[in-house]
Amino acid sequence: MVVDDALLTDPRALAAVDTGGVLRSAATAGAQVRSGVDAAMDAGVAELSGHRPRAVVLLRRPGASRAATELLSALLGPAVPVPVVLTDRVPSWIGPLDVVVAHTADATDAELADGVGLAARRGAEVLLSAPGDGPVASAGAGRVRLVEPRIPVPPGLDLPRALTVGLVALSALDLIDIPLQGGLVPLADQLDAEAERNQPGHEPFLNPAKSIALRLAEHTPLLWGTDALAAAVAGHAVEALATHAGVVGYAADLASAVTATGLVRAIDRGASGGDIFRDPFDDPAEGAAAPPPRLVLLATGDEDPGQVSLRLAGRTWPSADLVHPVEEVPRDVRHAPLLRAVVLASRLVVASVYLGLATRTIEPA
Repeated sequence: MVVDDALLTDPRALAAVDTGGVLRSAATAGAQVRSGVDAAMDAGVAELSGHRPRAVVLLRRPGASRAATELLSALLGPAVPVPVVLTDRVPSWIGPLDVVVAHTADATDAELADGVGLAARRGAEVLLSAPGDGPVASAGAGRVRLVEPRIPVPPGLDLPRALTVGLVALSALDLIDIPLQGGLVPLADQLDAEAERNQPGHEPFLNPAKSIALRLAEHTPLLWGTDALAAAVAGHAVEALATHAGVVGYAADLASAVTATGLVRAIDRGASGGDIFRDPFDDPAEGAAAPPPRLVLLATGDEDPGQVSLRLAGRTWPSADLVHPVEEVPRDVRHAPLLRAVVLASRLVVASVYLGLATRTIEPA
C-alpha cells in the first residue's frame, strides 16, 4: 500500500480525489446529533418518560449500530436499575413491558425486519432509527417510533446519529442524566469543534486526524482502550479503517489485549528498534513480513492512562501513541468521558478517510 504523504498537505488535491465528498460527510457529525434529537422528538420518544421497562434491549446490527450499543452500555454501567440486554437479535421473550432500541443504515436488513415485526406484535415499545423505506421500516409501520435520517451520509459515518437516538431514548426513560431539551448540545458542539480541527486545510501537525493517518500508514494498527468507552471507540475505528482505507487492525480493551502475548512481543520488538544494517533483499522472508504494529492507546476517563495501564496490565507502553483528549474536554466538564468518546470516534474515522484518500483506497463517486 503506497501512501501519498504530499496529498494530505494539499487541500485542492484532496478535494479532487474525494469525489464522493466523504470528508464533507464526516464533518456533519455535529449536525447529525442535532437532527437526530429533532427527529427522535418528532417520533414521540419523549412519551417514554415515566415508563419503567422490564428490560431495555439494545440491538447490535452491522455497522455503526454495534459501536453505539457498546457505548450506551458502557455509559449506563452496572448500576443501571433495569436489565440492559445487548443482542444481535430480538429475544424470544420480548413482551409489552420491554423497550427495544435499534439502529441501521440498511433498509433491507431482513433479520432486523423480522425482529422489529416480532417486537411490535408482542407489544414492546420499539424505537427504530432507520431509513423510511424498505422492509425494516415496513415491518414496524404504525407500531414503532421510527426515526428517519435527515442528513444522508455514506456507509460507516452514521455513528453520531445512532448514538444520539439511543441517548435520547435512555434519557426519556430516566436511565441516563442527560436532559432531553438541550442536553446533547455540548456533544454536537464538541463534534463541530473536532471537525474544524480536522478540516483539509490544516497541515498535518495542526490536524490530529491527518497526524494519526500518517502514524498508522504502513503499519498494523493496534487500538486498545483503557476504559469501556474507549474500547468501544477502538472497535468502531478498526471497522472505519477497514471500510475507508482497506487496513486490517486489532481492537480490544487493554486488560484483554495484554493476553495476546504474541502481539505484546511484537510491540516490544518494534520499540527496541530494528537492525539499520539489515538488507531486505538478503532476507526476503523478513522483508515480506506483515507491516509492523503501531500501538495506539485510547482513553476517555479522567485518570492518567499510564496509571490505568499500570493497574490493569502491570506495565506502561513507552512506544505507544496516546490519544486522550483532555485538552479538548477538560476534567471539570459535565459528561466528559462521553464527550471525549465522540471526539475520539470522530478523529479516528476522519483519520481512516484521510488514509483511504492518501492510498487511493476510497473509490471515486
